[in-house]
Amino acid sequence: MIDARLISPTDLAELRASGAPLTVLDVRWRLDRPDGWPEYEAGHIPGAVYVSLDDELAAHGDATDGRHPVPAIADLQAAARRWGIDTGDTVVVYDDWLSFGAARAWWVLTDAGVPDVRLLDGGLAAWRQAGLPLATGEESAARGDIALTPGHRPRLEIDEAAALPEHGVLLDVRAPERYSGASEPIDPRAGHIPGARNLPVGGNLDADGRFLPAEQLRARFAAQGVEDDTELGLYCGSGVSAAQAVFAARLAGFDPALYVGSWSQWSNHPDRPVATGDSA
Repeated sequence: MIDARLISPTDLAELRASGAPLTVLDVRWRLDRPDGWPEYEAGHIPGAVYVSLDDELAAHGDATDGRHPVPAIADLQAAARRWGIDTGDTVVVYDDWLSFGAARAWWVLTDAGVPDVRLLDGGLAAWRQAGLPLATGEESAARGDIALTPGHRPRLEIDEAAALPEHGVLLDVRAPERYSGASEPIDPRAGHIPGARNLPVGGNLDADGRFLPAEQLRARFAAQGVEDDTELGLYCGSGVSAAQAVFAARLAGFDPALYVGSWSQWSNHPDRPVATGDSA
């Protein structure tokens, strides 16, 4: 299993200066502002190539597939080569919002077999706080030669997610009000998958947006009944923020499966039951 790896701003700066094979990807994305291109143009890590999460790290299909299905491997490989990824490159991903976009890139690329993908701890804010320079405008890269293969990470399909609470732990990592059904701003039905427990994804980071130490992350998951031999599944609204939770769980020593379709898929299937309230 390709593991979760963090990199600090100073280590990234040293890696850039060393001339080692490196691709840096800027995955600026927010739920209310999915196109991060204007922010990228205004200031990014020198040499970083912009990645569109909605267009390059997700496919587009029926609502019953969810909002962010995993792209076809041929499409992803074409995009990764456009970004300049060569075989043997270290790939560093970052964003400016809770590591959601960066973690999605990490999950998609490692699921496709890229062996060395590191997430910039604290994102662009940490780079700025370290006093490191920014570049403006657009960056381009020489076409890469990376060859991708799918299926290197565990994932859940909709029936597997439905069945998991019977023999494992299914965690809904959305905000409590969306889990409970008190609020649903995006999807057609409010609530959660029956049997799922709530572990909001924002709690994986400290006040500076960096991941908590592994032992603290482990305690968060353990409080929801997760042990070393627990079959663990994670979901969110559309498989983006849950990728950050997968990364955190990997740092904590667990090996979760991602339900990629997440609530956006489940809630678009009227035959699927919905639970509400503050507990499973």
